[in-house]
Amino acid sequence: MADQFEDLVRTGPGTPMGQLMRQYWIPAALSAELVPDGAPMRLMLLGEKLVAFRDSTGRVGIMDHRCPHRCASLFFGRNEANGLRCVYHGWKYDVDGNCVDMANVPAHQDFKTKVHARAYPTAERSGLIWVFMGDAARMPALPPFEACLLPQDQIEYRFVQRRCNWLQAIEGDLDTSHLGFLHFGAARPSTDLDSSSRNLVVNRAPEYKVTDTDFGLSYGAYRPADGGGVYWRTAHLLFPFWVMPPIARIEDNIMVRAFVPLDDEHCMFVGIAHKDYLRENRARKPLPGGTLIDRVHPSTTDWLGRFRMVEAEENDYFIDRDVQREQSFTGIEGIHVQDQAITESMGAMVDRGLETLAPSDIAVVRARRLLQRTLAAFTAGKRPPAADQPELYANLRGGYYTSPKTDDWLAQQKAMVAHASPLTVA
Repeated sequence: MADQFEDLVRTGPGTPMGQLMRQYWIPAALSAELVPDGAPMRLMLLGEKLVAFRDSTGRVGIMDHRCPHRCASLFFGRNEANGLRCVYHGWKYDVDGNCVDMANVPAHQDFKTKVHARAYPTAERSGLIWVFMGDAARMPALPPFEACLLPQDQIEYRFVQRRCNWLQAIEGDLDTSHLGFLHFGAARPSTDLDSSSRNLVVNRAPEYKVTDTDFGLSYGAYRPADGGGVYWRTAHLLFPFWVMPPIARIEDNIMVRAFVPLDDEHCMFVGIAHKDYLRENRARKPLPGGTLIDRVHPSTTDWLGRFRMVEAEENDYFIDRDVQREQSFTGIEGIHVQDQAITESMGAMVDRGLETLAPSDIAVVRARRLLQRTLAAFTAGKRPPAADQPELYANLRGGYYTSPKTDDWLAQQKAMVAHASPLTVA
């Protein structure tokens, strides 16, 4: 790994980027993963080993897994009567980390009011548990992403672990030119394809516009549209690890995804979307290898045991070389699996010093420069983008659309989002 990116990719305790990420709310778990008085769950976030539990009244606690007494793991604790009790000596903690009982200490020697487990503030909204790992005095409101504010019965969540560093996963979403090859490389121009698919396969080498924003970065890939005009695929990078890629047409693309660092070599894909944002696919002819189904193993109790994909390096992501020769470009079934295979194939932490970048990588390059500038400013005392202004995340979408020209592309995008009709679940 090139030394110039060391501070960008590492997010563990005490690292500059880890401290920056702690200024934001982090999606930690699905509400359904925790039940009142149920077993504590091991949770790895930003290189920290934590336990998560739901107490008798339904409140969620996320704290350091080590009991402050003798550092035994609270994963083995008893979740009972509104607290997590360490099985080593019976000390008990509430969701805020307060010690509420010292079972092995005589009453006249009790000092529980002076003992606290390191616990982080949590919030729960529409089936998703969030955690704030920074200074509680500077805790902002939850981010108002459009997809997060939908009624819960209209939200689709996807958690999938990826075995690579968070930044290389994000850079995959910032690289839109791979779509015409990795995912749709076997497609050929034909009247059987809809106009969006034809735009991708007729011209697989778009040009780009990129601009810094108050929340991060926006970019657009553009090319001549089938039938005239300009076909745009626009997207956003939002601090610290969110992206809004052009998965669907902009009128429908109510979605956001994060690549949350678990440790330096693993991240969690967290997708939040309207359940019917891909409704255009219902009428679209399937492209070879282009399914969207994720297959994950049942979760286990180890630190990295949640939402691991069935397709993995050890089974070569079930690549079928005959299918690759005769039907699809990759021989790997599933868009997400294809992304997983490629980003993980770079290694857990890619050595960017070995890259040969091209004009098509402009969004990736600009994002790295932005991250470097922002991290330098943060270490000098400046607050990072949107950390204190989560309202900047409102009313944003990526997506694809056709317009008559290439200028004022951001204004066109904002106007289309503003005038989009609300989606309803079909």
